[in-house]
Amino acid sequence: MQGTLYLVATPIGNLEDITLRALRVLRQADLVAAEDTRHTGMLLKHYGVQKPLLSYFKFNEARRSEELLERLAKGQTIALVTDAGSPGISDPGMRVVRAAIAAGFRVEPVPGPCALVAGLTASGLPTDEFHFVGFLPVKSGARHRELARLLQLPGTLVLYESPHRIDRLLANLAELAPDRIVVLARELTKRFEEFLRGTAKELHARFCEARWRGEFVVMIAPSDFGDSTRNTQNNSSAVCRIETSSS
Repeated sequence: MQGTLYLVATPIGNLEDITLRALRVLRQADLVAAEDTRHTGMLLKHYGVQKPLLSYFKFNEARRSEELLERLAKGQTIALVTDAGSPGISDPGMRVVRAAIAAGFRVEPVPGPCALVAGLTASGLPTDEFHFVGFLPVKSGARHRELARLLQLPGTLVLYESPHRIDRLLANLAELAPDRIVVLARELTKRFEEFLRGTAKELHARFCEARWRGEFVVMIAPSDFGDSTRNTQNNSSAVCRIETSSS
């Protein structure tokens, strides 16, 4: 009997966001393949899950993929997780998924938290068409050229950026598309979750020298996003909180 590869989404911050199905799959799996076994080990310990862990990250994907396929051929079930969010979305996973499909094994997604979806749905920007590109090139020239190309696309542009490079990205945006509305989502689902809204020029002027923590989801409105929405988007800082009613 052949095994199954489960792609298990894990919390991007708030541990309560894990799904009941994800917990069931993790408890039933023969092995958990994790981007960082120490990080995932803490998650499993929090929920009382005791399973063997195997590291699976960017620099050992090729070797580990072969090992995982051998385990699937023996009938084992494997849960693939990353440090946060959905495997394969700007994280390791695609190589073993392609290999498992090619070998005829069952690949089953266990959907859940994803920073891309969380940021976009709360951004207030159009969601009927959007383009997700992950991380831009690190080198400044390549990043500038790629961003210039991407800004020609229709729909909302969504990308990820680190706190160490967000100032450079804002500088590029202020130069290439100063009047485009931009939403920065930071620390999603965590205590200090924050949405920063304004034009590219305004955000660059106000926040270019800030020292940030946590990765960003950056959402850039399409060029035809009307000025009539600007007053509702242009807040210096809108912190999203969940309020419960006593009724």
